[in-house]
Parts: sequence; C-alpha cells; structure tokens
Amino acid sequence: MTISRRNLMKMGVAAGAALSIPSVLRAQTSPDAARTVRMVIQDLSVFDPVVTTSDPTHTHAYAIYDTLFAIDSKLVAQPQMVGKWGVSDDRKTYTFELRDGLGWHDGTPVTAADCVASIRRWGQMAPGGQLLMARARDISKKDDRTFTIALKEPLGVLLNILAFQGPFIMREMDAKLPPTEQVNANIGSGPLKFNHALAKPGASFTYDRNENYVPRSEPADGLAGGKVMNVDRVIWEIIGDQQTQLAALQTAEVDFLAVPPPDLYSVIESDPNLELQVLDKLGQDMFVRINCLQKPFDSVKARQALLHLVDQEAFLGVISPDPKYGHTVTSMFGNETPVSNNENTGWFKRGGDSERAKQLFQEAGYAGEKVVILQPTNWGAGENASQVLAAALRKIGVNAELAPSDWGGIVARRANKGPVEEGGWSLFMTTEPEAILGNVITDFTLQMSGEKAWYGWPQNDEYEALRVKWADVETLEERKALARQMQRIWWEYVPQVLLGQIVVPIARRKNLTGLIGVPAWYPMWNMQKAPA
Repeated sequence: MTISRRNLMKMGVAAGAALSIPSVLRAQTSPDAARTVRMVIQDLSVFDPVVTTSDPTHTHAYAIYDTLFAIDSKLVAQPQMVGKWGVSDDRKTYTFELRDGLGWHDGTPVTAADCVASIRRWGQMAPGGQLLMARARDISKKDDRTFTIALKEPLGVLLNILAFQGPFIMREMDAKLPPTEQVNANIGSGPLKFNHALAKPGASFTYDRNENYVPRSEPADGLAGGKVMNVDRVIWEIIGDQQTQLAALQTAEVDFLAVPPPDLYSVIESDPNLELQVLDKLGQDMFVRINCLQKPFDSVKARQALLHLVDQEAFLGVISPDPKYGHTVTSMFGNETPVSNNENTGWFKRGGDSERAKQLFQEAGYAGEKVVILQPTNWGAGENASQVLAAALRKIGVNAELAPSDWGGIVARRANKGPVEEGGWSLFMTTEPEAILGNVITDFTLQMSGEKAWYGWPQNDEYEALRVKWADVETLEERKALARQMQRIWWEYVPQVLLGQIVVPIARRKNLTGLIGVPAWYPMWNMQKAPA
C-alpha cells in the first residue's frame, strides 16, 4: 500500500466514499435492527479453538461455548461454569461441581462427562493442558454434575491453567474427536447460539441470543462474571477492504470495527457519530514468527540475522504511526508484565544493523533459498509490515517472496511443516497480548517443545525445563529469576523477532456501549445498542 493510495483513501472516505457499498453490506431495515449488532472482525475460517489458536476462532468460541473458569479484568481466575470446587489436604485432588442451569443449545443438559472429555481433548494441544495431562493421575466424573482431577503432585497453577485459554467445554460426542480434527457442530452452552441457516462463509456469520442461558449473578468483569445479552442478534460481517469497512461504519451499516486502519484514525475522530476506544489497554506485541524446521531458518545464524535486521521504528511507522499507540520492545515478556526484563537484549539497535544481518546469513551458509513471507491482505498492519520485511531482506541479498492471502488462508497454511516448494512457509506476522505474555505456562507462543510447540516448532530442552519449573515456584521474585534465564536462551535461539508493542483501538458507533475490554478477543455479551 503506497502513500498516495493511503491519501486517496483518506480523501475518499472523508468525502463520502460510503455512497457506494457492495451488496454484501445489507441496510439495517429489519424491525429488529435496534437489537442487532453488526461487527467487522477478521475472517473466521476455523471454528474449533482446539485445532487453532487464531484470535477470531477464540472470539467465536467465547460466544457459543462456556469455560469452567475465566480470567477477570485483573487476570485472576474466577469460577464460570463451576459452582463449587475444593482441593484435598495434600493438594493433589481437585473436585469441581457444575453450577445450576447449564444446558446445550440442542436442549440437553451439560454433564461432568462433557467436561472430562473436553479437558482431555484440549490437554493434548494447549501448553497448559499438556502440563496438566503430564501431572494428572486421573480425570474422571464423579456423578452427572461433579468431576475430579487427581494429580501425581501438587500443581498450584491449576486454576490459572483452566482460566487462561483453558478448555471451552463441548458436548462429549464432539470432544471425542481427535484434537487435529475440527469440530464443526458449533453447539455450545454459551450466551449465543450459532445460526447455521444464516451462515455465509466469506460474507457473514450470525449469532442469536440463547434465551435459555443462565448467566452468573456477578457483574461482567473481563471474561468472568455474568454474560448478559442485551441484544438479540450479533452478525459477524467479513469485509476485506479497509475503506469499505470504514464507509460501512460511517453509514451505520455496521456498528463495530475491530481493527481500523491507523492512518484513518483522524477520520474516525472527526466523525461525531464514531469513537475510537482502547479495549486492550496493555496492548499487544507484534512479531515475525520463524519456521525453524526449514531452510534457511533451520540455522540459528539465519534466525539471529533477522533479529539484527529488524528496525522496530521503521516497522512501527507502518503498523502504528501515531507514537501514542506504538513503542519499541525488547523483552520476550513485553514491556508491561511483572517479569519483563532486559536479559540478552544487546542485539537491539535503533535503525537495525543490516550489515551484521548480512554477515550472519553468510555464516549460516545461505545459498539463495526462497524465503516465503505469508502476507495478510485483510489486516493492514500485517500487510504493510510484510512488505517492509521483504524489502529489508532483499536489500541484503535474500530471495524474499510475499505470499498474499486473507488471514483465513494464513491460518490454514501456517500449519504446513513442509518446505516452501510443497506449500510451506518461512515467516509470518502476528500479535500476542502483553497480558498473556506474563503467563508462560499457558501462552502458546512461548513454548519451545519442537513438534508440540506453536507454529514454527522451535525446540530447546533447557528452556522447556525452565518453563515447566515456572508452575512450581511460588513467589514473583522466583519467577523473575526464571524469566531472565528463559530470555537468555530465547534470544540465543530466536524463535521469533519483535516488531514493536502496539495498542490497537477499536472503532464503534457511539450508540454501541458496554463493550468489555479483554486481550485479543471481542466478547459479544454485555453490549447495549441505543436507537440511532
């Protein structure tokens, strides 16, 4: 995207480019328009939160499923589906009893057997789940509403594991599918029901209020508390073009835009009917994920070359040009977490160090192998950053090639472990919330367990031993010491390269209120929509 095109977009939107909108955006003329919220989020291509960690998939999952525990606004685990729980004196056996009123969208009751099956399936894939399964002696139902987790040894972070990206509870029949096979039934017990009849992949997905859902009595707080639906329907609109997105927001065709283009913030702020709002106040760290299995980045020297090549300020210039929303970052734990530190960060240099990067590629034995960068066409920051990275690589003689597709295509392709000639990849851009980066037990991106790790599949046994030890230390000072040891190894191995810390405001119409601020996802409950 060139400067001239961005300027044209600004002028076009400001001048009323919304006068011509594709037919996919239907006018809100139905009688229930006042109780329908239309949200533009990234494309939704995978519905199963066990199969992928994609943020759109988790936003979908929080709408239709429920969780045993959930994190509140202070990142403390709170009961959600669980009504009562207790732990034995030796702290090895946890007993959980489900609260009253839990039922599936198909009319059947939620049972302890559903919970056990869901934990076991999730436990094969999620990093916290893998630790839980390694420590578990038994996970079994006691009666229809009660189940137990018996451990070989105490696991003090168990509730945090179940709350931070813990298992979305599915019906036992769905949870018995292999964790690599996607559940497509979309039948949960959450506050919204997936409307299969109105699903239009690539265009929109519709969610209806679950009239039988019984929310908790506590007020909504982060992902915890009462999930109260104040609207009858939420429509997830999929609009790829950013100018069309904003035009739709301006004309009230949609109510909410998850990722407005940073260079159009001023247009939004000047519209009396629109507002920018920061929901995730800690922000996110944007980074380049590296495929450690395939050439040239199977060589640590090539990965270290990327670390020196990146000029964070140059990247921030295209992903978050307003300094109010973007900052450099050097800690693998982000800028804001209690365990952020400066261990082994001597590689950071303003402007980057392209000569050092070129030298390291030579030391890696780089022989002109193609480097394929997955470029998201419907995420402006990722699209622009991919172009900057490709240009920087080409400048030092690396054969870099962009592979453009929508985010759904990237989610599918990044699972390919093969070489680029067989549909694989070398690099892709993504983000991770700083709020989650402080919890290494549950964060998918902070594993280095090889084939079991997140996309890129880094492997370092010394690091993994420290990560597992995290579950057994009790004080913040002990965790800070561990964090420094882990970061030393992290920046020697280089599984990913930071591009900057960004705060991304959402854009909404002012008559949409009650939005809940949590990292990365967009809860669909608690919202209220006043007449326009």
